[in-house]
Amino acid sequence: MQHVDFRTSPAQYRHWRLAVDGQVATLTLDVAEQGGVQPGYELKLNSYDLGVDIELYDATQRLRFEHPLVTAVVITSGKERVFSAGANIRMLAAASHPWKVNFCKFTNETRNGIEDATENSGQTYLAALNGTASGGGYELALACDRILLIDDRSSVVSLPELPLLGVLPGTGGLTRVVDKRHVRRDLADYFATKSEGVGGRKAVQWRLVDELIPRGRWEEILSERSRAAAREATRLPGGGTGVRLTPLAKSRTDDQIGYRYVSAVLDRERRVAEITVRGPDDGAPASMDEVHALGASFWTLAMTRELDDLILDLRSNETEIGSWVLRTLGSADRVLAHDSLLLENAGRDWLANEIVLYLKRTLKRLDVTSRSLIALIEPGSCFAGSLLELALAADRSYMLLGADSAEEATITAGAMNAGPLPMGNGLTRLQTRFYGDPEGLASAEKRAGEPLEAAEAEKLGLVTFAPDDIDWDDEVRIAIEERSAFSPDALTGLEANYRFAGPETIETKIFGRLSAWQNWIFYRPNASGPDGALRAYGTGRRAEFDRKRV
Repeated sequence: MQHVDFRTSPAQYRHWRLAVDGQVATLTLDVAEQGGVQPGYELKLNSYDLGVDIELYDATQRLRFEHPLVTAVVITSGKERVFSAGANIRMLAAASHPWKVNFCKFTNETRNGIEDATENSGQTYLAALNGTASGGGYELALACDRILLIDDRSSVVSLPELPLLGVLPGTGGLTRVVDKRHVRRDLADYFATKSEGVGGRKAVQWRLVDELIPRGRWEEILSERSRAAAREATRLPGGGTGVRLTPLAKSRTDDQIGYRYVSAVLDRERRVAEITVRGPDDGAPASMDEVHALGASFWTLAMTRELDDLILDLRSNETEIGSWVLRTLGSADRVLAHDSLLLENAGRDWLANEIVLYLKRTLKRLDVTSRSLIALIEPGSCFAGSLLELALAADRSYMLLGADSAEEATITAGAMNAGPLPMGNGLTRLQTRFYGDPEGLASAEKRAGEPLEAAEAEKLGLVTFAPDDIDWDDEVRIAIEERSAFSPDALTGLEANYRFAGPETIETKIFGRLSAWQNWIFYRPNASGPDGALRAYGTGRRAEFDRKRV
């Protein structure tokens, strides 16, 4: 598979057009048929692949940071009578299993980000279906706050994956139909088995769409609805000038990836990525005015963009590197000062709010990444506040007890750990860690703001183990070697189960089903075998199914 770069900009888009008119932005999907991110397939009928979704993710990020006055976003199609046919079938049929799963995972995260923008950023998304929306195309619409369907007597919405392809919708379709749009379960069952889909008044009656608009009044009513949505939504103040997301400086060789604040060393023999996140070089700015002036170079935003890109790079391009070792380096006080500045202003300044939300989404991306995460806390580390979340996200954490140097390793919980950065289950990582143990949670929260050395951190349950300097090297080495020796499939299941203790949410359902049901279904010969539905699609022959239920 070709190496994938997630960095792009509107000037490089091949599949989307972004237009801004006052408070309303329009994202128009007009896929270039020959513009696949990999060779071997054509993107017909506005079908999409990873490259299309990379552009969509970039556009949604820029709308949040570069266009603070935008309060309504319309997603529509630039093609006649088709909104989107969803994920490209030829791409899926030819892709490796890891490619398919990573593609679906990234697409899920992008759609979750759209919902997050509607809920938390004052940017309401509307899906303007000026043609049929099938499969992933309808799933994109489901991520929007409202769905408008053109009444042209032919346009429908459908989830045809089961009857046509022998798989399930891969980007949250089943979950959002019943849990978000509250379609009745029996109607949802019927809908998901009919490849021809549902349109017209029935689609409105069943809550599959919100409104049916006559073809002759499409532009007029769409304009009215988008302007109304823009008036109803509000963004926090902080100036009308956005923050330009400048090109991300990045160096990449076969064994190293480097940015300003984030770096990774790739050990292919051990199948390990050694990731280091550096804290701020300087103290926090004195005010949000200075943060606005710094823009994309402000530490928290710069670091988050780099970490986000690194996660996506490693996840898509380095599938055999199964263990990520997480370190930090720098001043804990400076990290906490940057956190405090953002949290003091997050309720009244749009940029402060957006940076915290972006950090939240990036940490969520780490949570759902199918890699073993091991945090190493040593002297010189700055696992404090927002960066302590890296250790709390890890499957295990090791903290050095004592050292030859005069400096002891410490960790510090802060306000960032108490609510602003929830996981997909709606809980903080501290709450998830101490789920069912309110006394343990209270004890840990009581020590917020205190630098805790290894013995105390281990006693409070904030780290897994605290080896001394005699045992440190051996314990860390054994832990990493052991992880690399296990079955990657079993580890993916283990990690996905343990990372999301507590309540079920739409988000945990979507990712849980992707990790379990969709992984399994994609692997099965009924879908991906030589006579399976994915390979038979479009050939004129019927798929041959193994009829046993398991």
